[in-house]
Order: sequence, then C-alpha cells, then structure tokens
Amino acid sequence: MSSLVYFLKQSIQGFARNLSTTLGSIITIFLSLFIIGLFLVGALVIDNIVKSVENEVSITAYVKDGAKEKDLEKVQEFIKGLDGVSSVSFTTKDEALEEFRNMSSNADIVEELGGNPLPASINIELSNPQQVQEVATEIQNSKLFAKVADDKDPAKSLKYGQRTVERLFQVTNYLRYGGIVLIGLLVFIALVFINNTIRLAIMARRKEIAIMRLVGASNGFIRGPFLMEGALHAIIGAALAIGCIELVRRFALPQLQSSLAFLPIGVESRMFIIIYLVLLAAGLVIGLIGSAFAMRRYLKV
Repeated sequence: MSSLVYFLKQSIQGFARNLSTTLGSIITIFLSLFIIGLFLVGALVIDNIVKSVENEVSITAYVKDGAKEKDLEKVQEFIKGLDGVSSVSFTTKDEALEEFRNMSSNADIVEELGGNPLPASINIELSNPQQVQEVATEIQNSKLFAKVADDKDPAKSLKYGQRTVERLFQVTNYLRYGGIVLIGLLVFIALVFINNTIRLAIMARRKEIAIMRLVGASNGFIRGPFLMEGALHAIIGAALAIGCIELVRRFALPQLQSSLAFLPIGVESRMFIIIYLVLLAAGLVIGLIGSAFAMRRYLKV
C-alpha cells in the first residue's frame, strides 16, 4: 500500500514537472477516445438503421389481369414452400387501388385514372431478409409464376428492395474501414505523446533513479511511478471522453431523434455503459503500453 502511495505521489509530481507535455498527452488521449466513442455510437446507430431497412425488405410479385384463381393459388403455395419465406398474402386490384387512394395526398389523381390500372399482387414477407435475392430468383424462374406474371419477363414483375440494402451495406462498410484506419492513427498519436511525456519524466529524475539503483531499489519500484503516470494520463483522458459522450447522449442524440423521427437511431443505455467500459480499458492499455515503450527505450532497468 505504501508503494502505491509513493507511486501516486511521484506520478503527480511528474505532472507538475512537465505540465505542458502532460496536458498534451491527456488532451490527445481524450480526443482519441472521444472520436473512438463517437465512432462506436455511430456504428450502433447505423446498425439499427440497417436492421430496420432489412426488416422492411419484402417481395411484391405483380400478376396479370384475368389470371385464373387456381393458378394464383398454386403460385402462392409454391412461394410459401420456399426457404426464407415467412408469409404470403394476396392483394386484389381493388385493394391495390384503395391503398393507392389512402397513400395519395391528391384525391383527384385517383378520380382522373378513369379506371383501375393497378395490377393485383402477391406479397411475400421474409423470415431472413438476406435471402431476398435467392427467393426472388426462384420465383422468377418458376413456370408457375411465369404463367400469371403481368410481364412477359417474370423478373420485371418482381419488386424488392435488395439493391437499397446492398448500397447501404456498401456505405457502412466504407465507414467501418475508414473508422478503423482513423482509430489506428489516433491510438498511434496517443502512444507517441505518452512516450514523450514519460521520456521527459525519466530525464527529469535521472539523478534520483541513479541513487535508487545504488541503494538497491528493485526494477519494479523504479518503474512503478512511470507506469502510474501513464495510467493516470489515460484515466483522466478517458474520463473526459466519457463525460463528453454522456453529454452527447443526454442532449445531442435526443435532438437528432426528434429531428429524424422516421429513423430508428436510439441506442440503449446498456450499450453506452459497454462503450464507456471499452473506452476506459482502451485508455489504460494505451497509457500502460506508451509508458512501457518509453521505459524500455530510456530507462535501462
């Protein structure tokens, strides 16, 4: 216990000796962890949006006017048996027109149609949105569906949102890769700052360290204050980052949610707790590794 008190006292003195470098180290860790935290929150928000879009992925198969009821029933039974399909429903021409009327902001458009040009359709809900392409391919290759499809090319009678989801996945992948590169760069910068800070602390105490060697102090006792100093830099930087992210959670995120109410951008409180623990652990690792590198290079004990 007395050793820990000594380590803490020496590390605090190290703060005072190299105040500008110490502040630079803490600010660098803070900014690095803050950006990492924002990236993690953003990744969770994007994941929620992607899952929401995925859940909306369905297939609409349009059928021609005058298709026989028996043929339609066979097609629906065939689709129900496909892997990845959770439910199948049928929308008649009249129901399609009523839906269009309810969705249209201009009732005159419906009246001007002069008839009902909308086709009936088979609506397919999926148990696994990732299988939408496979299910669509099986339907368009089916002779049963080709018989009732409203276009000579069955593929043109199918409508589904897989392309939207694929584009969304591409964008999120690019963001993830860019985020990983950015995080790596920030961690490297933080390590460099801690390394320099500990190096200056070692140089400032070189006479004291030489005396400690002469009186037989152990390597662990000599290294302790520098490890403690690096850890303190990390803890302070992590605490500042966590505090700023908590402000984002309490003030910025609710504003964003109210502005974009149509998007599921809410993040559960427990996920923020996990992010805070990750940031604290990452800060300690960065602080200890930066100190260890500095001691290995400049402190020959």
